[in-house]
Amino acid sequence: MAKAAGMAITDETAGAKSGPSFLVQMAALLLLSGVAAGGGWFSGQYLEGRQRAGDKVVAHKAGNHDLNPPVEKGESEAGGSGTVVALEPITTNLAAPAGVWIRLELSLVLDEKQDSGLPDVVHQDVLAFVRTLKLHQIEGPSGLQHFKEDLVQRAILRSDGHVKDVLIKTMLFE
Repeated sequence: MAKAAGMAITDETAGAKSGPSFLVQMAALLLLSGVAAGGGWFSGQYLEGRQRAGDKVVAHKAGNHDLNPPVEKGESEAGGSGTVVALEPITTNLAAPAGVWIRLELSLVLDEKQDSGLPDVVHQDVLAFVRTLKLHQIEGPSGLQHFKEDLVQRAILRSDGHVKDVLIKTMLFE
C-alpha cells in the first residue's frame, strides 16, 4: 500500500479538445449573421411601408381636413393670396423656472389683408399664452413642434380663421 500512495494520478484526457470544432463555430457565425441581416432588411421594409402610409395620411389631411395648410413660399412673397404681417417682438418671463425669459419674433400669414387690430389681438393672446409656459414644455424638437401648433391654433381662433400660419422668426431664452 505504500507504493500506491506514492504514485501520482495523471489525467490522460488532457490532450482531448473540448468544445465545438472551428467549422461548427464558423457555420454558427454565418447563420447568426444571416439572421441579423435578414431581420434588419425586414425591419427596414416594415418601417418604409409605415412611412409611406404616414405620408398618405398627412397628404390626406393637408388636402381635405387640415386647419393649417402649408403656405407656398412664393405665394406670399409674390403678392398672391397670402399676406405676411410681422408682430412686435414679445419679451416676457416663463411660468417656470422663474428666472428664464423668452423673446419671440413672429409673423402671421393671413389669407387676405386684414384691419390693423387683428395683429394686436393675436399678439396679446400669444403674450398671455407664453407667460403660462414652462421651459420643459418647449424643450426638444417635439416640444417646439407642439409649441408652434399651439400658436397656430390660438391665432386661428383669435382671427376667426384668417390666419393660415404662424412663422417663428426668432426664439431666444435667457
